[in-house]
Amino acid sequence: IRALGKCLDVASGGTADGSLVQLYDCNGSAAQQWSLPAARDIVNPQADKCLDATGGSSANGTRLQIWTCTGAANQKWTAPDGGSTPPTGPGAMAVAPYLYNGWGSPPSPPTVMNATGVKWFTLAFVLSNGYCDPQWDGGRPLTGGVDQQTIATVRSAGGDVIPSFGGWSGNKLESSCGSAGELAAAYQKVINAYGLKAIDIDIEAAAYDSPTVQQRTVDALKTVKANNPGIKVYITFGTGQNGPDNSLISKAAASGLTVDSWTIMPFNFGGAGQNMGQLTLRAAEGLKNTVKSAYGYTDDQAYRHTGISSMNGITDNGETVTVNDFRTILGYAQQRHLARLTFWSVNRDRPCTGGGADTCSGVSQQPWDFTRVFAQYAG
Repeated sequence: IRALGKCLDVASGGTADGSLVQLYDCNGSAAQQWSLPAARDIVNPQADKCLDATGGSSANGTRLQIWTCTGAANQKWTAPDGGSTPPTGPGAMAVAPYLYNGWGSPPSPPTVMNATGVKWFTLAFVLSNGYCDPQWDGGRPLTGGVDQQTIATVRSAGGDVIPSFGGWSGNKLESSCGSAGELAAAYQKVINAYGLKAIDIDIEAAAYDSPTVQQRTVDALKTVKANNPGIKVYITFGTGQNGPDNSLISKAAASGLTVDSWTIMPFNFGGAGQNMGQLTLRAAEGLKNTVKSAYGYTDDQAYRHTGISSMNGITDNGETVTVNDFRTILGYAQQRHLARLTFWSVNRDRPCTGGGADTCSGVSQQPWDFTRVFAQYAG
């Protein structure tokens, strides 16, 4: 939150009730991170406290502070109609690690939520059962099965999910459906089944390599956004070390599709012994530049439409992404207000005790260490 070129800041990084709020040089620290988790609340996630008018006073010159959230009138804030306000961060939805019921001894979502503070999961994957028929993994029922149980469990614990369509393998709806209209209807079937606030299109392999499938996906998503005001649309795809190619981004921009987060997967693009934290930042800068060029955004606007989906631990190509790499990525995201910060997968966010690569990370860690790092992100 900015004014006069400065950032709203909790003085000295304080977390106690009564810590002074001031304007200060923007530095990307946790003291300058704010989220809007409830109507008209402004919260500093580091302290988990609300922006508060001292003493409930409305007098001129009343000082601002942080205080335990009470829901009182002195903690409720509005922007006047017609005013110019900086864009808000994406909040808890931005951090939704991938959870997959198809393998990897899926963890209990409430266990992860209680241990880390994460509230959202990206639930993989919706594929096609035959022709243009959305089902979980292309074979588990869209409703009435384990995936619906997972969604109900997450929601009953105060969280929510973002279904992910596609992935690396399987019968993709984007390829199976014969037209943009049919594909949009398949997406809509899932949106209606669960009353979704966001969807993720993970477009990889042959689907990404096909210009026809790319354009069909873009056109279908335009229909989805038109028919579902406010829904978030994420597109997740591969990248090189210097960023992704511009084929899909350019098609979307030329077609008038605004994507809430263009999310790259900065892994499986090298080998052992590389600094994956720094390579991730390099790839993200390349993505930002591509999005900026395609849409005519400013740097700030481009970052706010940029996302990162990492892979924790040992990747498929033998790269090592450590907890410290996640901290590096978190700092970058905080400074640039990225739209999305996620990873594949929470199934693997555990130390290895004889399980396979789908159940553990392959690096030294405590359970949920990677999730804890990204859960600190507030937008």
